[in-house]
Amino acid sequence: MYVTAEHLRDQVIRPTLKYLGAWTPAVETFLLDSVIEAPDLGLFSKRNDGLGLFHITAAQHRDLWDRYLAFNPDIASRVRGLASQRAFLSDPDSELQTNLSYCTAIAWLLYQRSGQAVEPAATEGMATA
Repeated sequence: MYVTAEHLRDQVIRPTLKYLGAWTPAVETFLLDSVIEAPDLGLFSKRNDGLGLFHITAAQHRDLWDRYLAFNPDIASRVRGLASQRAFLSDPDSELQTNLSYCTAIAWLLYQRSGQAVEPAATEGMATA
């Protein structure tokens, strides 16, 4: 399957961010650029490490659930709603590889939890579809 940057933006990243109530043009562009350029933000793993579009490690995934989502039940419920019913229970990390919306939500929450801001000016010159 061939996926374009425009497809990721329009069919995965934007709807996922809107579902989470976190959509802005800057955040959308930031996440798209994270997939394409893999900036070293100290949040996502190097290209050969981690799982899924954003190369999130199992440890990062588990830490987000254990130390952030466990204390934010409303957002945890929304994220869990993106995951497969059975696959998530037996192998939650596989959702990072097979579920683009779930992986996008986890990536955004990792970044959001870091406390760094995505500013519109910071996204100038970044990926456009």
